[in-house]
Amino acid sequence: MRIHFFLLFGLTCPFLHAADPANSPPPFQIYAGYSWLSNSFNGLSGSGQPLNGMNAGLVFPEWRHLRIKLDYSLYRGTNLGDPQHAFFILSGGQYGTTFHRERFYAEALAGEGSLNGTWFSTANSGYRNGNTGTIASFAEFLGGGIDTPIGQHAAFRVEGGVQHSNFDPITPEAENGVPYHLAGIPDYFGRFSASMVWIPRLGSAILPSSERRSHPPVESEMVIESLNSMGHIHLFSDAWWSYLNVEGVEYDRHSWGRIIGADVDYSAEILPVVILRQPSKTDIWGDPLSQSHETVPGVGILPLGARLIWFDHAHVKPYYAIKAGMTGYTKKAFSQYATYQDFALDQSVGVQFRLYDRIDFRAAFGFFHQSNGFVVPSNPGLDEMNWNTGLSYHLGRLHPAP
Repeated sequence: MRIHFFLLFGLTCPFLHAADPANSPPPFQIYAGYSWLSNSFNGLSGSGQPLNGMNAGLVFPEWRHLRIKLDYSLYRGTNLGDPQHAFFILSGGQYGTTFHRERFYAEALAGEGSLNGTWFSTANSGYRNGNTGTIASFAEFLGGGIDTPIGQHAAFRVEGGVQHSNFDPITPEAENGVPYHLAGIPDYFGRFSASMVWIPRLGSAILPSSERRSHPPVESEMVIESLNSMGHIHLFSDAWWSYLNVEGVEYDRHSWGRIIGADVDYSAEILPVVILRQPSKTDIWGDPLSQSHETVPGVGILPLGARLIWFDHAHVKPYYAIKAGMTGYTKKAFSQYATYQDFALDQSVGVQFRLYDRIDFRAAFGFFHQSNGFVVPSNPGLDEMNWNTGLSYHLGRLHPAP
């Protein structure tokens, strides 16, 4: 499984827009700064050392003290002569409150991390693809922090917590190249960061939560969608030989104002029909050991997501959507040594066309990722390029088309 992927919108965009701050949701926050990790990934007892790096991210407006946060962190260093090059892409919830001028918050984030293939040893001859250790892992972070305002549009943030990941060494290819857990390899790390927070909109995040705001009626829509394979790509995964057909329902609800000229909506989808065609016999990496394929039914639910849609009340509406969740199958997916369940990430870029007052047609190009985050040693994963279509029915208040 490979990660060469950076997904974090709008970190330096100057075009954020909103209505009167007194009547709009709390603002977005954009932050960047220094980050410190307490140990190296090959930091066995008595031979570890911290890693230095940076982090940056985006925090969405507050709803009943709760915010959605996207976080990217990167670390560099060397330990025992082995390079340590890591990054993590995490998202989750942040719950905060204010006391005098400061805002205190706790958060729980989850996502995926990536390491260079020689983090465990640079003596990599005889190893599959030259990797002496696994290069991707599911990751979680639990922590909290304090924001101290230093102006109308800025605050200073101090944050800390515990981060978990599961990177393991790999045996040489002569021994099937299987990841294994070596006693003493760290899984838990302390993480500390100090950063500057930019609040592009007046009426900062440090307003008292008791302050009432009026909200316009909510606009929302349901989309009946179909997703079908059109090719493969190596971003997070190793597998090339499986194919997807998906039918589902997407729900979009206008929740977070505007960013870079687009309405920002909450987005989620339920996939009652997921049809996977995969090789009937594979090795631990998902490489086919026969020419035959088998059909495996499954389901999916992706409850965490966002959609950016431009010109929402026009006849032609470009959009970008990203959703995260889980898929499950009746047989182990992508390898007979892997898992029945996988983490899923669905992204698409497309256009919606207004057909009638409440009905749109949409067409898009997408990327659907599935992998188990190395919860077991076999994690081929699948990165599927796809075309998708859908019919959207608007549920909320309608605006006349210009």
